Amino acid sequence: MNVISASRRTDIPAFYWRWFMNRIDEGFCHWMNPFNANQLFRVPMGADDVAAIVFWTRNAGPMLPDVARLQNAGYAFYTQYTINGYPREIEHRSPEVERAIETLRALSDATAPERVIWRYDPIILSSATPPEYHFERFEALAGEISGAVRDVYISFCDPYGRTERHFKAMSERLGWTFEFGARGQHIEMATRMAEIAAARDMQLYSCAEAGLDIPGIRRGSCIDPNLVAELRPDLDFHLKAAPTREGCGCVQAVDIGSFDTCVFGCEYCYANNSLDLPQRRMKEHDPSDSMLWRPPSLRGEDLSEIAGDQKSARIERRQGGEQLSIL
Repeated sequence: MNVISASRRTDIPAFYWRWFMNRIDEGFCHWMNPFNANQLFRVPMGADDVAAIVFWTRNAGPMLPDVARLQNAGYAFYTQYTINGYPREIEHRSPEVERAIETLRALSDATAPERVIWRYDPIILSSATPPEYHFERFEALAGEISGAVRDVYISFCDPYGRTERHFKAMSERLGWTFEFGARGQHIEMATRMAEIAAARDMQLYSCAEAGLDIPGIRRGSCIDPNLVAELRPDLDFHLKAAPTREGCGCVQAVDIGSFDTCVFGCEYCYANNSLDLPQRRMKEHDPSDSMLWRPPSLRGEDLSEIAGDQKSARIERRQGGEQLSIL
């Protein structure tokens, strides 16, 4: 039994929802290790195989008609919902803020405020988006989102190689300057944002930010064993810590997405190498395939003959006062 991440690498609810629901109907998907093409796994996705699903999205509109169906089938899930409201020069194709907030509220109404986490992430510091820009934007968004969420996550943009390349190109094109800021500046900004969040009855969490353990801010776990335990009181969890970087509090999960497939085209995205490659891969996407995107080397292959079984986390189900191990 696993926790499924859908997905840090791409926006499955926005662009690949039909594929996801086909996988729910079939009861499995295939996942290839993006860092080792020789590792291909079959991931069970039946309701009895999945402890919980963590969705990541900017547009939950396509999933809204199926929320009740997933719940009635016994799936527990929550959603990491990103709304930043950056200029189009940074977020080329993200939904308009008003529409994004409307959809977030609809998802909260269909599930619960504690099952929708607002992400103001990442915080980009530039000549066009200085600290005051973020204070004003964050406060305005918090006012619109208040009541629909319990928690909000923030993080500061990290200097990944591809992110720095994109920022350099933007600087040459637009004349903007970018910086990644010092920890002292991050603490000052996060402290003020925590105050804004608290005034709107939200708890602020830091995402993969070592050194932000200060009053008013809690260390975040995007794949959160405590929240999963709230959703699945019938299970006992023994999930290993699986941090993606320093300061990350996540536990293990199976991410079923693929890199270079999100077409929102955000300049800071670490999951895309370019802005045009995801569009090409989306055209190659087959909603009936067991893989979200199948590389050319696997096209025409019967994956059931070459895929291994995804190892499950140790999660035990309470049953009649006894514990039944599901491994």
